[in-house]
Amino acid sequence: MAEGETDWIRRVSVALYGGRMSASAGEGHRAVLHAWQATVARGDHRFLSYILATAFHETGGKMQPVAENLNYSEAGLLRSFARYFSPAEAKAYARQPERIANRAYGGRMGNGREDSGDGWRYRGRDLVQITGRDNYRRFGIEDCPERALEPQRAVSILIEGMLTGTFTGRRLADFFDEKRSDWKGARAVINGRDRAEDIARYGRSYLQALTGA
Repeated sequence: MAEGETDWIRRVSVALYGGRMSASAGEGHRAVLHAWQATVARGDHRFLSYILATAFHETGGKMQPVAENLNYSEAGLLRSFARYFSPAEAKAYARQPERIANRAYGGRMGNGREDSGDGWRYRGRDLVQITGRDNYRRFGIEDCPERALEPQRAVSILIEGMLTGTFTGRRLADFFDEKRSDWKGARAVINGRDRAEDIARYGRSYLQALTGA
C-alpha cells in the first residue's frame, strides 16, 4: 500500500461512499485488509481489490456479515427467480422470505427438497453470501450455518473461497495474471455474470485506492 491505512480508508470512502463511509464499514474494510496481510502478505493488489469489491457489493456497502433477506415482492421474484416461480407462484409466495428460500434453493446445492427447510437454513450469509448445504459443508459449518455471520470467519471464507475456487471452481488467478486483468470475467469466481460490470468498476476503484495511483 502506497500510504498508511488511514489514508487508504479515506480514499475508499471518497471513491465508493461519497466521503460518508460509516464506522462499521471502516471496521469491515480493516478486517479484510488485516486478514489479507496476515495470510497472503505480498499478494496481488488486484486480488485484494476484487475481494473487497465483492464484499462491498454483496453486503450493500456495509462490509459486515449479513444474512440474505429474501423479502421479495411478486415482481422481484419474477426478476430474480423466474426459473423457480411461475407468475401464479410468485404471487402466492411474495413477501414470505422463508417460503421463498425453501422454494428457490430447495433440491439443489446439496439442499433437500422444498419441504426440508434447507433452503432457508442454508440461505446466503457472510460477506460473500455463501448459499446451499454444500458450501456450508466445505467451510465446516454445515451443523451451525449461523457461524458464517461471525466476523473473523466471514472474512476467512471470503478470502479463502475466492483464492482457491471453492465457490464455483474458478479462482481469481484464472482472471488476473501477468498478461491480463479480466475485471468483468472475475465475477465467475462467485456468481456467473450477475452485476459483473458494477463489481468490475468497484474493483478498479479499490485498486486505485490501494496503490494511490
